[in-house]
Amino acid sequence: MKGKQLRYLYAGIAIVLMVIGIVAGRNFFQAKSSAAAGVPQSAAVKATQVVQRDTPVTNEFAGKIKSKNEVKIMSKVSGNIIAKMVKGGDTVSQGQPLFQIDDKQYRSAIRSANASLLKAQATLNNSEKDLERYQRLAAVKGVSQQTLDAQEAQAAENEAAVAVCRAALQQAYEDQQDTLIVSPVDGRIDVNDISIGQYVTAGSTTMATISSLDPIWVQFSMSENDYLNFVRLGNGVLPEYLKNNLTLVLGNGQEYSLSGYIEQIDKGVGDTTGTITIKASFDNPQHMLLPGMFAKIVMHGDVRKGALLVPQKAVKELLDSTFITVVTADNTADIRPVKMGNKVGAFWIVESGLAAGETIVVDGIDKVKQGTALNVTMVQPDDVQTPVKQ
Repeated sequence: MKGKQLRYLYAGIAIVLMVIGIVAGRNFFQAKSSAAAGVPQSAAVKATQVVQRDTPVTNEFAGKIKSKNEVKIMSKVSGNIIAKMVKGGDTVSQGQPLFQIDDKQYRSAIRSANASLLKAQATLNNSEKDLERYQRLAAVKGVSQQTLDAQEAQAAENEAAVAVCRAALQQAYEDQQDTLIVSPVDGRIDVNDISIGQYVTAGSTTMATISSLDPIWVQFSMSENDYLNFVRLGNGVLPEYLKNNLTLVLGNGQEYSLSGYIEQIDKGVGDTTGTITIKASFDNPQHMLLPGMFAKIVMHGDVRKGALLVPQKAVKELLDSTFITVVTADNTADIRPVKMGNKVGAFWIVESGLAAGETIVVDGIDKVKQGTALNVTMVQPDDVQTPVKQ
């Protein structure tokens, strides 16, 4: 009896497994048949609505902070460094002493030049007295005119010698003064300054580099098309409202507290880059901005009335075209070409191709194709994060 019950149990298990296999096989073949027939599979995406509102138009450009004056400190005289009044990284002011070169030889040169001057002056005094005697004799025909002319020439030569010696003495004084090296500008000295005891050669050895910090430049590039669009607004020149109210966004995303203005525009478009180099000036009283930092220049334009806005994440760029995936009334994907305008914060202004209130995909764009069925989760436009470019 027991063996008979086991046979019934095994038979029941076999029947259950057979039913499961039949159901699974039927589902597999149905899915395969649906895919072969082109039935779209539902894709889970996040979407939001196109926003319409008055929007201040801004233009952003990547920039790099540069010193207005970067001066290599070189001595006018040669010698050994015997004293340093600063250390690398110090902030210095114009006229502040930086280095002292050994001036012993230059003080000796002053004494030598002074002695030469005294000797030349004595010689000149003697020749001038002789000239006075010759002039009195010539008046009574006591000497020939040729002799008088020769004495006049000698006196003039001695006078010139005095002038040469006086200039040499002045040069000696200046050389001695130039052994004290002072800062030509306000700024910060680099950390690669020269050491005590090192010999410097006049006009050759770089003793330090000083970068001015206040005000400071932010250099950025503008495309030819952007420049042409801007000057068209200003009838041939950049409008003042674009030039004089620049905002600086630092590398950590914080906005710099002081505004700037465009100070220099390059003479032409770069041959290799196709862009125009522009320098903007910003006051930097606390020396927060340092040369080499990267920052973003924001130029503020007019307010765009009733602008259509979409999150930047919703836009897909391919070559020179831009596309947005629109959710249709029956929840399918409509990949639509659109024309974009300016970027404004996390949004992009739409020039054409969309209407206010339309629903667009902001997350999951790469998973859908034209006509794909969509499983949509709605989110608020301001909650969509701007994609980070790698």
